[in-house]
Amino acid sequence: MEADIEAANRELADARSTGKPCPPLRGRLLPEGDVESAYHVQQLQARAWQGRGERRVGAKIGLTSRAVQETFGVYQPDFGMLTDAMAVGDGVEVPIDRLLQPRVEAEIAFVLDKDLADPQITTVDLIRAVDHVLPAIEIVDSRIAGWDISIVDTVADNASSGLFVLGTTPRRLADVDLRLCGMVLEHAGEPVSVGAGAACLGNPLHALHWLASTLARAGDPLRAGDVVLSGALGPMVPVTPGAAYEARISGLGSVRTSFSDRGGQ
Repeated sequence: MEADIEAANRELADARSTGKPCPPLRGRLLPEGDVESAYHVQQLQARAWQGRGERRVGAKIGLTSRAVQETFGVYQPDFGMLTDAMAVGDGVEVPIDRLLQPRVEAEIAFVLDKDLADPQITTVDLIRAVDHVLPAIEIVDSRIAGWDISIVDTVADNASSGLFVLGTTPRRLADVDLRLCGMVLEHAGEPVSVGAGAACLGNPLHALHWLASTLARAGDPLRAGDVVLSGALGPMVPVTPGAAYEARISGLGSVRTSFSDRGGQ
């Protein structure tokens, strides 16, 4: 099994470096439903990125929206690592060739000012640990051909992480109703995805609670200063080269990203 885990890691790494997606890993290198092995693959990738000097800055939660779950037939959350190399400034154009099969989704980002090391964390503990929240766009991507993924494929692929964009309008938790805040993601002034905080496991705080408890039990807890992308508030949207997208979340403000219509220099 260890050889298969290493082979899966190599295929994903090759896909990233060549820009050519690989076939699904499930049933070929990783057994169907073997989420534990998939996380081992993810850890190998994280070590490689950190070995190249990338700095962990937080984590992302995936598969929290019922719409996204139904798209892929997956009915449990997952998580991946965020590094400084994945961060893109608000409104900054992204070279399309940095990605393989990009899609965008609007999310709420938590920024922590306390560690969350206790697996028995309470909602009160969570609220005390959050410094502020921000509107965010996650640019998800898949190294698996045609987005033909299961929970095993996406977990191994760092929860289908690509890049992320944070807005610049921090808000305190007390000033925002995370469950009821509405979201609209627009392209060329037209809505392409709509949703609300309740689409994210009922409340984005629930998603944060799941991640904090999961990572604390694994001995790798969230830390002060971490950014947590809490999951999609609505359906994700395939990226059109040359297009710009703006996400507006009520009570939180807006965040923008755009894509070149050709590769970077």
